[in-house]
Amino acid sequence: MKVKFKGNEITLEGKEIKVGDTAPDFIATDNGLSAVNSKDFTGKRAYVSVPSIDTPVCDLEVRKFNEEAAKLNNVKIYVISMDLPFAQGRWCGNEGINAVQTLSDYKDRSFGKEFGTYIKELGLLTRAVFVVDEKNKVTHVEYCEEVTSEPNYEAALNALK
Repeated sequence: MKVKFKGNEITLEGKEIKVGDTAPDFIATDNGLSAVNSKDFTGKRAYVSVPSIDTPVCDLEVRKFNEEAAKLNNVKIYVISMDLPFAQGRWCGNEGINAVQTLSDYKDRSFGKEFGTYIKELGLLTRAVFVVDEKNKVTHVEYCEEVTSEPNYEAALNALK
């Protein structure tokens, strides 16, 4: 899979996830600095990987998923980035983001390694969306070909419904 950042090819580290795979477990940090283990997640969910929530495209993406998450029943959306938990919490509070949960991969890069989203050259996560069903099977995968482009919202949201 080839992914570019501003037209330049980048290296993604970790395992590439495909539809039908069992979603790998990962550990991330919540806004209160507590470790969160995905083994504890249940139900249908989406993992939305973004480079940094405080950039224009990520801002639009998180707002869109937040708006849509509020309309969905029995679905959880996790937005994961390398941003520090303090920055994530502050940004969400300032922007009224409350229907998605932000998680930071800054400490162990566990999500980036397990989902193949860690950008070697930048130390950030690439833009990607993974939908996981109630049985922990991946039902939708999108690694955006260009990191600075928005994902296909409709495809991800249809997979969540």
